[in-house]
Amino acid sequence: MIRIITVEREYGSGGAAIARRLAERLGWKLWDQALTGEIARLAQVEPEQVQRREEQVDPLFYRLAKVFMRGSFERGLPVSGLERFDADHLVEMIQAVMEKAASAGKAVLVGRGSPYFLRDRPDVFSVFVFAPVEEKIRRVKAIGKSEAEATELINTIDKERATFVKKYYGTDWPSRHLYHLMINSKVGDEIVVEMILAEVAALDRAGGRAKL
Repeated sequence: MIRIITVEREYGSGGAAIARRLAERLGWKLWDQALTGEIARLAQVEPEQVQRREEQVDPLFYRLAKVFMRGSFERGLPVSGLERFDADHLVEMIQAVMEKAASAGKAVLVGRGSPYFLRDRPDVFSVFVFAPVEEKIRRVKAIGKSEAEATELINTIDKERATFVKKYYGTDWPSRHLYHLMINSKVGDEIVVEMILAEVAALDRAGGRAKL
């Protein structure tokens, strides 16, 4: 029985919105911003700080401390939490939160290495959402970015994710063997959601195990 769905995505493909729709349709908990908030609570830092560090490689404390001392955008963050909040510690906390969420079940988890952390669980169904470049640019522009900004974000964020995954999980991104379904979101978010739900339902009816 499938109790957890992980949604990995290319930047701009709409994966986060698709995950939100999935959670709403299923009545499951969405672990996206909730994941960031839980990590921030454990680390005793502001959620915005976790967001800046997620899926980035080795953003060490001393660099943040310098910015903090200059009174830049990190102003007000608790230094006691930052002192132990480097990328290695972040990965450990993500894994702990992922495992806690998976144990509770009925969860949709967005990115943050969830397909890697949970790959051995038979009750996990993992999806990778991708899209053509022009579709990703369209989606990013729709949230207020210029075409130049959209192109820059699309060209850099997934490279950072790939580097992060390679460093901390020792594999390429995306690792196709980890996913039960890879789907092009250009067909439309609602169609993507329906296809994911249909695949999960078919697997459950067959009494199959999601483990690959």
